[in-house]
Amino acid sequence: MMKGALVEFIAAFGTSLPNVVIFQFNPETLLHTWSQPPPPMQAGQTGSNPMAVSGLPDETFSFSLSMDVADQLTDPNPAVRAAATATGIYARLAALEMLLFPLDDGPAAPAAGESRPTPSAQVPTVLFVWGAGRILPVRVTRLTITEKLYDASLNPTHADAAIELRVLTSEELKSVSGPLGGLATTAYNYTRGLRKALAVSNLGAAAQSMIGMLRGALN
Repeated sequence: MMKGALVEFIAAFGTSLPNVVIFQFNPETLLHTWSQPPPPMQAGQTGSNPMAVSGLPDETFSFSLSMDVADQLTDPNPAVRAAATATGIYARLAALEMLLFPLDDGPAAPAAGESRPTPSAQVPTVLFVWGAGRILPVRVTRLTITEKLYDASLNPTHADAAIELRVLTSEELKSVSGPLGGLATTAYNYTRGLRKALAVSNLGAAAQSMIGMLRGALN
């Protein structure tokens, strides 16, 4: 069975290295939310096209992940078993936590009277992979971890993580610095193109019949 994942790309050693957080258990439910606010009214404007928009809709995902150390403790790789014994699932939790931290600490604070554009740092480029049909660049906007069980050294051995993601559009990704922005843009355009193709494939016989009925009723 295919598993979902969050893939963070870190620039190191002259290339980009993936930090893959594979979902140990796929979430049972996934909340996929869209919103398309109307464009703001201009000063003195009394009316506008009700179908007008200012750009692509906002798109978010939210779900909960469960993690348990049992699989690692029985892994055939002795290094994996040793790590699980030493730290439980804390390495996996730490990998999730770091998705919200800047890639570096940013430059030093400006001197008195010195101006500097903000922000001075950026969070990692992350891809949300949910099957072959949805590979999307996202920003992790919220993470809540509930630790439930511990070992004798108080390392977490079972936890649930509630995650919220905001999909980044190709227009927004133009502001992402470095070559990783190009990879994220490719992923967004791939998924958007596939979505368009699937929407067209929905125009089957039933849809054509409904369109014919509506045309007859309105003529």
